[in-house]
Amino acid sequence: MTIKITVLKMLNPKEVFGKEIKNPEGKTVPTCSAFEEGQEFLIEKLNKPENFCGWAWRDIYKDLSVLDFGGDFSWSEPNQAITCCTDGMRPVIFKLERLVEQ
Repeated sequence: MTIKITVLKMLNPKEVFGKEIKNPEGKTVPTCSAFEEGQEFLIEKLNKPENFCGWAWRDIYKDLSVLDFGGDFSWSEPNQAITCCTDGMRPVIFKLERLVEQ
């Protein structure tokens, strides 16, 4: 089974908090640099794509598993889910789609 992961939105800390956020060194926390909006990944057998952020992968894996095993979510269209990584400073929102062969 193939699942497509699409990066829908990358939130900047200023969008989340209404102001710039500084790290302990005093530098501004940037938008996540691991992805680009619109970026797509195709996965098979729940194998993490090369260069996919491990933190984000761990966060979305539970939703990927449901789709991979044929399940759906009551709050989403069949064969898909919207989920996100849990980086509270600069979250990334993903669309997951189970690709069904016709």
